[in-house]
Amino acid sequence: MTTVTVAFSSWLSTAVRYSPHLAHLLSARSWLEEWLEKTVMHPLTTAILEDFLQNPPFAPNASEIPLDARLRQMRAAVFSHCAIRDLALAAPLEEITGAMTHFAECAIRHAYEHHYAALAERTGRPQSEGGWEQELLIVGMGKLGGGELNVSSDIDLVFVYPEEGETAGPRIISNAEFFTKLGKRLIQTLAEPTGDGWVFRVDMRLRPHGDSGPLVVSFEMLEDYLMTQGRTWERYAWIKARAITGERWQELENLTRPFVYRKYLDFGAIEAVRDLHAQIRREVARKDRQDHIKLGRGGIREIEFIAQVHQLIRGGRDPALQVRPTRTVLRLLAERGLITPETQAGLDAAYCFLRRVEHRLQYWHDAQTHELPKETERQTLLAEAMGFADWDAFRAALDQHREFVSQAFDALFGKEETEQAYDGAWFAAGDQAEYAQALEALGYADPRPLALRLEALKNHPRLQAISPASRRRRDQIVAHALTVAAQFPAPDTVLARLIDLFEAIGGRTSYFALLDEYPQALEQIAKIVASSRWAATYLARHPILIDEALDARALDEVPNWAEFQRALTEQLALRADDTEAQMNWLREAHHAQLFRLLLKDLAGRLTVERLSDHLSALADAVLDASLPFVWKTLRRRHTETPHFAVIAYGKLGGKELGYASDLDLVYLFDDDHPDALDSYCRFAQRLATWWSTRTAAGELFEIDLRLRPDGESGLPATPFARMVDYLIESAWTWEHQALTRARFAAGDPALGQRFEALRRFILAIERDTTRLAGEIVAMREKIRAEHPAKAGQFNLKHDFGGLIDVEFLVQYLVLAHAPHHPELAENAGNIALLLRAAARHLIPPALAEAVAETYRTLRREQHRLRLDEKPVVVPEETMTTVTEPVRALWHHLFANTAPAPELGPAKRTYRNPEAVRWEA
Repeated sequence: MTTVTVAFSSWLSTAVRYSPHLAHLLSARSWLEEWLEKTVMHPLTTAILEDFLQNPPFAPNASEIPLDARLRQMRAAVFSHCAIRDLALAAPLEEITGAMTHFAECAIRHAYEHHYAALAERTGRPQSEGGWEQELLIVGMGKLGGGELNVSSDIDLVFVYPEEGETAGPRIISNAEFFTKLGKRLIQTLAEPTGDGWVFRVDMRLRPHGDSGPLVVSFEMLEDYLMTQGRTWERYAWIKARAITGERWQELENLTRPFVYRKYLDFGAIEAVRDLHAQIRREVARKDRQDHIKLGRGGIREIEFIAQVHQLIRGGRDPALQVRPTRTVLRLLAERGLITPETQAGLDAAYCFLRRVEHRLQYWHDAQTHELPKETERQTLLAEAMGFADWDAFRAALDQHREFVSQAFDALFGKEETEQAYDGAWFAAGDQAEYAQALEALGYADPRPLALRLEALKNHPRLQAISPASRRRRDQIVAHALTVAAQFPAPDTVLARLIDLFEAIGGRTSYFALLDEYPQALEQIAKIVASSRWAATYLARHPILIDEALDARALDEVPNWAEFQRALTEQLALRADDTEAQMNWLREAHHAQLFRLLLKDLAGRLTVERLSDHLSALADAVLDASLPFVWKTLRRRHTETPHFAVIAYGKLGGKELGYASDLDLVYLFDDDHPDALDSYCRFAQRLATWWSTRTAAGELFEIDLRLRPDGESGLPATPFARMVDYLIESAWTWEHQALTRARFAAGDPALGQRFEALRRFILAIERDTTRLAGEIVAMREKIRAEHPAKAGQFNLKHDFGGLIDVEFLVQYLVLAHAPHHPELAENAGNIALLLRAAARHLIPPALAEAVAETYRTLRREQHRLRLDEKPVVVPEETMTTVTEPVRALWHHLFANTAPAPELGPAKRTYRNPEAVRWEA
């Protein structure tokens, strides 16, 4: 006896103990045990299934056996194969559900091809009015669509054909009649019981209009139904829809996707699922089916609802979530932080456990059952089949899984109740006088203008056009906002900013649904708008970010910009056929990350310096991720890989970016192809569209290209050789100053390295320091004249001792001393460069430390004022002492320096201009 035979005998004896139906199948089919011994040591494959149909083990000639009989015998074989491997604990869950799904697909395809050919022989093939042959798309719904069939599943099908028309003869009938006949024959082949059993019970109730609707529908009929009559539960059903036959499946998906997935965050889906689940729980309670492992508390359906509601909420904005298998969805939700890793692990473990229990219940008599057995003997056998010593041990594990699922479900769908002084009904019935009275009672300083705005909000045309349910939700939120804002030191300001947000939301009811589902979000948003006028304005401009306020991880999570860029690239690739969608996603992803940084900033978790580092890294990631996709939009491009680099200057170059900073950029390329100049200039123009255009998702960046060679009159993209010549021969001193804060930001890293080498070469040129100092002083005086000081005020940026003075001081130190101190040529930031200069005794160390601290103070104060959208000016007396070190260092370096009489190319300051040669 072979090892395989011994193993098979052991597996078989185990399986028949837990499956009387398997024993029945074996006794009724003499051929089955031999076939199982040959195949059961390995998973079922599509090849094995096809071979079974072509070479049935129970007959020498397949052509003599009707297809109906072969399919029913194959079902017995598949059931037996799955039961033995599963009950012997030799197969993971996906193998069993995959085998049943492959069998269903195989059976459907063969039945379809068989009946299509027979029917077409009598009537001719169905055609569109334009003469194109038509096909029936058999759509698998539910577990069939998700590839998750259980061993005794019904299959849910929908029959769809693309276009109306007629058959080509000899007996002409309409396409609808042809496909209806075909559908009926298909159902009969699969579902009609015979002496050999059946293949699958077929459920057609998910088609448009259910049992009362036509058996088959055209694309046009389906689209009209979904868009005008489709209900929320049907959106859930179509999440898993998958065409099993037909080449035009992509058209079908394009048709159903807008019905299932919204472009916005669809938090209204939570309420719909809550209602649907409540109906299920009432039905379970009515029929006393608490031990129903699918529909009962903590059952399979609750896990599926958790996965699917997240898909409905976010799948329109995140196409990666438009997948079908439940376990895959749970994994993606954890990767995106929408559920915790612990929740994902617990739900996944519970799902596998419950599905394995489900299969063991169905192996018993091949019945579509999910009820735990009542009989003691059956309970004991079920526990053993699950690997437990007894029923009590099994039941304890089952209850633990179901309790975990139930808690996760309630955490998502259990609506939090909040205490509030006024409810939505009061707001809906009130008027300006009542609002003013309520606001006064709550402690608002100036109730009348706020009451006027509240009345206008209630009667706003866009908000009147929403459904009554959405209006009630809005009214509840606005009433709640009154009590929330009243808790802040400046309640009038907070409520006014919340009203701005509500007006911005307008008729987009999903945001009101979010705030209604998660009242704590309104409290968090109130804190945000109370902390910063800029934040309030940003949130009103991008209300989609309300969702970010719910993410408890936002404050503690350290940004991983490499991972962000990878994910951004993935999402842009998913939208590769829709440039507008790519541009919108680019903005939405940037807004979300910026808002997360804002939350950390307002909570005091980031210094200004660290915030600027993150904002700069975010901008780099967005620029770099988008470059290859923008390049692909050029129809005429001479290469698939552009030799192109984005060079950042100014605040981005110095990694001192603020929330609303412009990006000073220069585009370089190094490419000898004859079409290179045309390609890269068109590329530069396309980048302006991608990065600067306002779309439905808002704005991304303001781009300033004036620092390129020859400024506004220069080429949009500069050949590297031209950049070399310009910087050496033609650039002015202020352009060399700007070069101290320049760096490669995105694109071709090799070209970026060449630019960095060029930059260091330019900074290392020996200069006449007296002439250089005169040039810098002259430029500084020119800027100061353009921004004259105002009596009693100090402009943090422009006045003497302010931020620009620190930057000019550092730039002078770099240009004057980098030739002998190469470490000063590094783009390390103003503070680091000051301290490096002090370490080389180029300036007094104590003074350098003091200037560095002044620079930090000025930046913090500038940041604070900009967060509140105020001018960056403060009372002059508050800064006299603070800025003294900057003035002292200025006098130390430039006390006897006269402004240069005229400004011109920096080459005039070179000690030996003729000796300056660049070698790549």
